[in-house]
Amino acid sequence: MTRIQKGFTLIELMIVVAIIGILAAIAIPAYQNYTIRAQVTEGLSLADSWESLVGEYYAFNGSFPSTQSATGASGAVGVTGSTSGKYVASVKVTTGGAVIITYGNQVNSKISGNTLALNPGTDSAGDVIWVCGSASTPSTVTISGSGSTNIPAQYLPASCHS
Repeated sequence: MTRIQKGFTLIELMIVVAIIGILAAIAIPAYQNYTIRAQVTEGLSLADSWESLVGEYYAFNGSFPSTQSATGASGAVGVTGSTSGKYVASVKVTTGGAVIITYGNQVNSKISGNTLALNPGTDSAGDVIWVCGSASTPSTVTISGSGSTNIPAQYLPASCHS
């Protein structure tokens, strides 16, 4: 008399568990990189208003600011309060009008404390052009800001690395 198998054998179950383990080993790091890139993007969104302020300062003064202050002192962009977010500890203006984004708060530990710089420059027409992170500077642009970026390129948007 033949015996009918009911259920799965142990080897079949072990193969399924091994396949799931392999898929998880690939998916978890990819998802983590994706979430870090999303956290970096929050900083770029928060810096948009700072870019506008620096651009307006340049339009009115013919030079870039070197800092920010609540009163808008000489050489400073007038800003009250500070900009921060869920993943961004601060956004500030430094020498040459560079906008520096510092990551902190609830950000992934791989980029906590790191910075992303948005450096302004001008082209031959006098327009303000922004160079993000470690992206290459167009040959027609003269960069004024000197901020540095120490976030690994794998976490930066494509426009922020060369």
